[in-house]
Amino acid sequence: MTSHRRSARIHVLVAEQAARRGAQVGVVDVCTAAVAALPVGGAGLSAMSRTTTSHPLCSTDAISKRLEELQLTLGEGPCVDAFRHGSAILTPDLLTGAMQDRWPVFADAALEAGARAVFAFPLQIGAISPGVLDLYADVPTVLDAEELADALAFADLATLLLLNTRIDETGASAGQPLPESGFEDLGGYRAEIDQATGILTVQLGVGIDEAFVRLRAYAYAQGRRLAEVAADVVAHRLRFSPDTEPRRTDEET
Repeated sequence: MTSHRRSARIHVLVAEQAARRGAQVGVVDVCTAAVAALPVGGAGLSAMSRTTTSHPLCSTDAISKRLEELQLTLGEGPCVDAFRHGSAILTPDLLTGAMQDRWPVFADAALEAGARAVFAFPLQIGAISPGVLDLYADVPTVLDAEELADALAFADLATLLLLNTRIDETGASAGQPLPESGFEDLGGYRAEIDQATGILTVQLGVGIDEAFVRLRAYAYAQGRRLAEVAADVVAHRLRFSPDTEPRRTDEET
């Protein structure tokens, strides 16, 4: 299956979940759709940060909720490692000796909670990682190539949603699939947000995490979408400064 077709199918599955809730598409719909599409029992998603407190955002059941809480409290587990290393952590069986050695406290606590396999996928746009998507199964489980590709596509969409680049960005109403042209646009939003954050590291003299926080804070304060603000930064219509409020350069005379 091509990546474009896979993305289209994932978007439709997530939009259908939102339609059932009668609400705008959100990360909870990604979690619910992932559980329906993959051989897992539950899903959870946590907002992660190196500079502020990390916290769970959603979970599909009591076990996934417990797994999110355990990892953030203990500071160990697939979720923590996925965020730290920026790569997927696949754990087909927590009962193996290697997993017991890697996460001596989390592994036993997760087994006690009812999880046997855990899969963690970092949410990433370039160097920006706002969170992690976790999936669990109550029996030893291996994701095949197609299932793994689907899980990565769910994580990709969750990233965009968590960054407030919603899947209705191109004008589709909540609960409806995006028009075909929208999937390439989403990739463009990812690249633009990443590029804008890089520009801000230079303008503000800060690290990538702080630059992204400033970008998102400005978008929130102005009531604008993150992608729109990023586009202004990339096009040099908006400039940030360490000592003053961001100013629009296209308003200068």
